[in-house]
Amino acid sequence: MDDSYTNFPTSHLVGSVPAVVTEEKNSYKPQEGDGEQSTNKWNGVFSVSSYTEYFNVDTDLVLNRLMSSLNPTTGDFFSKIDANPDLYGLIWISTTLVFVLSSIGNCATYLMQSDSNSSWNFDVNYVNVAACSVYGYALLVPLGFYFLIRYMGISASLIRFWCLWGYSLFVLVLSSFLLIIPVEFLRWTITIAAATTSASFVALNLRTYVQSDDLMIILVASFALQAALTIFIKMWFFS
Repeated sequence: MDDSYTNFPTSHLVGSVPAVVTEEKNSYKPQEGDGEQSTNKWNGVFSVSSYTEYFNVDTDLVLNRLMSSLNPTTGDFFSKIDANPDLYGLIWISTTLVFVLSSIGNCATYLMQSDSNSSWNFDVNYVNVAACSVYGYALLVPLGFYFLIRYMGISASLIRFWCLWGYSLFVLVLSSFLLIIPVEFLRWTITIAAATTSASFVALNLRTYVQSDDLMIILVASFALQAALTIFIKMWFFS
């Protein structure tokens, strides 16, 4: 056989062995990259820097959202936080409410017992009850409504729900200072007003967010739970 045929290069042919080996190597690299992306995704969940965007608020923005929670009839809270929902209000307002209930609640019991001969002691259990009830409510109730609405086939944002319920507790902070008044009739009047304002703020904003045949069930449930929390605060800390 002529040497010109035996020396003909075959590395560029499609069916040659080097071409097959090259394709196998190239097809294996994306699998390694997928594993790295999955690891980075889970690392981001436990990284504090991943949540900094939800605390990117200033004083004017927070005050505007606080004022919106005191005027529930507008029902436009989701449109205000659509571009920048925050968790600052949830944490700050919940923590403030825990300290207010613990301190003001003990002051209220002191004023109620000041005219009697019985001795008064600071009740440390107020701190535990306030922390469990407020933090538990602020975290679990929005989470429950989130799964309920997702189960109904409606898109929802858990961050926006936490933001809504967080700011809904602001009126309870203000009403707690007024509940120190040792007049039972005024206390119940303030409690009913605060419960109506807080519950209406949540329900009316959910009405603009959720468009469904089961909307009435969601509104009644959200209103009832919000009002129940306010009445619980009155009965436990200011009775």
